[in-house]
Amino acid sequence: MRLLLKAFKTEIAPTKEQRDKIIRSIGVARFLYNQYISYNRRLYKMYRRGMLDERQKYFVTAVDFDKYVNHKLKQELPWIDQCGSKARKKALVNAEQAFRRFFAGISRFPTFKKKTNQDVKLYFPRNNKGDWKIWRHKLMIPTLKQVKLKEYGYLPVGMTATSGTVSYVAGRFYVSVVVDIDAKSKYNKDLDSCYAIQTEGIGIDLGVKDLAVVSDGRVFENINKSSKVKRLEKRLRREQRRLSRKYVGKVDTVSANIEKQKLKVQKLHQRITRIREDYENKTVHEIVKQKPRFITVEDLNVKGMMKNRHLAKAVAAQRFNHLLSKLKRKAKIIGIELREVDRFYPSSKTCHACGHVHRGLKLKDRVYICPECGYRMDRDYNASLNLRDAKEYRVV
Repeated sequence: MRLLLKAFKTEIAPTKEQRDKIIRSIGVARFLYNQYISYNRRLYKMYRRGMLDERQKYFVTAVDFDKYVNHKLKQELPWIDQCGSKARKKALVNAEQAFRRFFAGISRFPTFKKKTNQDVKLYFPRNNKGDWKIWRHKLMIPTLKQVKLKEYGYLPVGMTATSGTVSYVAGRFYVSVVVDIDAKSKYNKDLDSCYAIQTEGIGIDLGVKDLAVVSDGRVFENINKSSKVKRLEKRLRREQRRLSRKYVGKVDTVSANIEKQKLKVQKLHQRITRIREDYENKTVHEIVKQKPRFITVEDLNVKGMMKNRHLAKAVAAQRFNHLLSKLKRKAKIIGIELREVDRFYPSSKTCHACGHVHRGLKLKDRVYICPECGYRMDRDYNASLNLRDAKEYRVV
């Protein structure tokens, strides 16, 4: 029997006591994360000034800092014990990974986590036999006990998760669990496409005008241009202005009205994000359900595109990195070869008919007209055909 690890995320409906415990625990985890960042930041500044010369002295690991928390900091601040030990240690491990990524040159220097960002999650491993047991309408979360689910039957009933996280976003509570399930289970619907007949390979051109143009003729429109998203964005701008006005003439003021307005803004942000995520999932499903022999995409320089102030907002709304990561995961599960061409490959400027590279093509030219052979085709569709037939690529 082939087993696969699969993650499920759904909303939960905790009781008032459970909600208070989750919010307090997230606050403690965020506090310890920031304390670890602050402690190592002081050591790193001392090292930069020449006061320390050995790496072991200017960087404290999560294990050593956890000992400091248990033996000293918890004595001074007893409310730290309101958060589970596993969740506390996981927050410190995440902070340590952020520092190691900085030392390896992968990411920037770690920053503090803010309460308004709500990007801290509570991690709970399965230590006891009854942890993370799943029923149709509830599940057992360590330290929280049985928590009611809002969506019945979505999680694999009767199975036990290996680990999970609890998060709080815009007034709602979510749980994400990792379950080891059978590859042929009904909860692995993605694998049904593994037994489909393979079709020819395709090329996909991602863009701002349309989210994706496929070489087989399919076009996935830009969801951000829909009336529904535009109405929500207009409403979001209005609520953000109201929130900004509440701070006029007030310095470091915390009031109930400000918190209510913050929650309204957060809920609108969350609703727009969920619409975009849903459209991404449907787009990826439509692309892979016919099981093409290969999929060729372009290595987009999203960071460089974001530097263009005229396109930055539109590029950010398209969420290209999220779409490509989901496409990569689906292709790996189903068994589709995902190809990636170099970011400097002139897919839009190359004529698919004769191979001439039109160097004078501008971004405003939406129809490709070859100056050599007179070939005329939609710019994005021409790029998808060139991506499909690309000879130089790397398999990701």
